Amino acid sequence: MIKALKLTLLQKQLDHISVQMGWVMQRTARSPIFSESHDFSCFIADARGLLISVADGIPIHTGSGGFAVEAVLRDWEGQIGPGDVFILSDPYEAGGNHLPDWTILHPVFYQGELFAFTCNRAHQSDIGGGAAGTYNADATEIFHEGIRLPTLKLVEAGKVRKDLWRLLKLNSRCPELVDGDLHAMIGSTSIGAERLQALASEVSIAALKDSFEAVMSYAEKRMRAVIAEVPNGVYFGEDASNTDCFSEVEVPVRVKVTVQDDSLIVDFTGSAPQVKGFKNSSLANTYSAVYVALLALFDSTLPKNSGSFRPIRIIAPEGTVVNARAPAPMTSNTVYPATEIIYAIWKALGTTMLDRACAGWGKASHCVSSGVRPDGSTYVMYHMHAYPGAGAVRGRDGFNSLGTVITLGGMQLPNVEVFEKKYPVRILRQEFRKNAAGAGEYRGGTGINYEVVILSDTELCFRGEGLRTASGFGIAGGHEGEMSQLQVYDPEGRPILTPQYGVKRFSACRIVIASSGGGGWGDPRRRDRDSVRRDLLDGIIDGETASKVYGYQAELLK
Repeated sequence: MIKALKLTLLQKQLDHISVQMGWVMQRTARSPIFSESHDFSCFIADARGLLISVADGIPIHTGSGGFAVEAVLRDWEGQIGPGDVFILSDPYEAGGNHLPDWTILHPVFYQGELFAFTCNRAHQSDIGGGAAGTYNADATEIFHEGIRLPTLKLVEAGKVRKDLWRLLKLNSRCPELVDGDLHAMIGSTSIGAERLQALASEVSIAALKDSFEAVMSYAEKRMRAVIAEVPNGVYFGEDASNTDCFSEVEVPVRVKVTVQDDSLIVDFTGSAPQVKGFKNSSLANTYSAVYVALLALFDSTLPKNSGSFRPIRIIAPEGTVVNARAPAPMTSNTVYPATEIIYAIWKALGTTMLDRACAGWGKASHCVSSGVRPDGSTYVMYHMHAYPGAGAVRGRDGFNSLGTVITLGGMQLPNVEVFEKKYPVRILRQEFRKNAAGAGEYRGGTGINYEVVILSDTELCFRGEGLRTASGFGIAGGHEGEMSQLQVYDPEGRPILTPQYGVKRFSACRIVIASSGGGGWGDPRRRDRDSVRRDLLDGIIDGETASKVYGYQAELLK
């Protein structure tokens, strides 16, 4: 029996290897989406495809990583050798979550034996399709969304398949980025493989394989113990989008969570049918969203590996928004409906776990802009500077701007100056909103006021979740955060009618976004005086909110 201390140390070693891969990727990748924003994730799986470390990056990427490894093992049985590297993306065929996330899988051998995979899943700047920048909000089938990659051997016995490499570059509007980023992805997994091989030589391959199983068994034991603290019963939750990308319509995700001693059944029966637009989830993505919801809710110290997933059974009826049939489009699924999946589970279990419950993070309303540079090359800019506010938890206010909930803080806000240098834009404003945070004993995040001028002709892909309805729900008596706003103006300052979702082309324009506020936790009247005073002095709230919502006279706080 391997003792808990040794298992913890081994898990830390494995997690450090994942993080090292991330460092390599971020320092060598060519695209700002990676080098500035970290829209990628590195993970390690054993030879069976079971995840043993998901320490780096964005949890919605990594929770479904096992699906990808299993697809390679299925398709290439008996044909996996030292020096091989695989690539895949397709959510229907290859265990991907959505097409822009290309996954590099590096088999790791020691003394001729395959014992692990080091992997990097990264959201590419452009993969072709009907709109530059991967998010084609006009898509009605997956063929509109870009190149589909089954499991492919990109490197064979140490030699790059140049024909396939050329194919990948040819199917991107940004081939120079694809070229550099693929080198960075392969390099990061190579470093991870070297570290794992060194670990195998240090403890022996047999001992390391035993340790892999031991850390997963330990994680399972920890997860079952946490679940056992929840009263047995059936809990219901629901969250919804208000559009299918083409019309105003409720698209609910409904969940029934059954707690039985030390296990869970998460059942999405009754959720909306798959929709016309690109907000349908692949099965891998739905599994990942469930794991994000539960691991975030239960205990931050739980090991993040396949062992933690063993007590969880998921029912996702085919043909619904949480398990769409081909050829439904699904590029937006890692955010929506993944967010609705997470929120439905949080709402189901949150009322019985108030000490751990998290209020809703605001949903994101922003754009991807693209255009042609003077040299004829295409640029793609993700407006990540306008991320929403996060939800509060007991003991801590929500972060004022921290990506969307599926990142759990793993996405970084990019540097304004870097973007102004790389793209034809001038960013006029990026500041915290006032009176937008959901009030509470612990308030939600404020969200961001963001204003940018696009200096040349541009194509904008709109993703306007959080418009029309508040999305950062409050909990335990906390208030909801303010809804988002998004407006485009022409060069003369006149407002231009824009869709909630869709692709439009403009001459030079100005974009103004007020991102959604996060929800509050607890009764606002119980918020301590110093926190209210700080928010008033910082301009997060005004005197009227201090008085009417929090019960403090503004003049007495100054």
